[in-house]
Amino acid sequence: MFQGASALTLDAKGRMSVPARYRDALQGQAEGRMTITRHPDGCLLLFPRPEWEVFRAKIVNLPMDAKWFQRIFLGSAADVELDTAGRVLIAPELRQAASLEKEVMLLGMGSRFEIWDKETYDAQEQAAMAQGMPESLKNFTF
Repeated sequence: MFQGASALTLDAKGRMSVPARYRDALQGQAEGRMTITRHPDGCLLLFPRPEWEVFRAKIVNLPMDAKWFQRIFLGSAADVELDTAGRVLIAPELRQAASLEKEVMLLGMGSRFEIWDKETYDAQEQAAMAQGMPESLKNFTF
């Protein structure tokens, strides 16, 4: 399970260094093979390949009224591998879709990661905090 936030910088070629604390797990779980795709919220999703295959099977079986979401998730998917320096290359189309320039946030979200433009993430987080606790968390014990 991946968790935590990492502020990272994309290099000039669009490569992102995966934090060392995740590298061993990604090597062990997926031999360094991952898949990156778009998310409708404006970020990218980064899956270890076995987790991507589970997710992809669910997306493929969505009903016809979800065709556009199939297109977003499957049509944007790009297979990547950790290089010897522990980096992944994010394709230009995916960087553009998520407005990734230089400063990014990598969020561990259980079985996958989210990759956000840092400025966009900060604004979205601030807006979520301003809205207050969602109804589904009102009875949640912290």
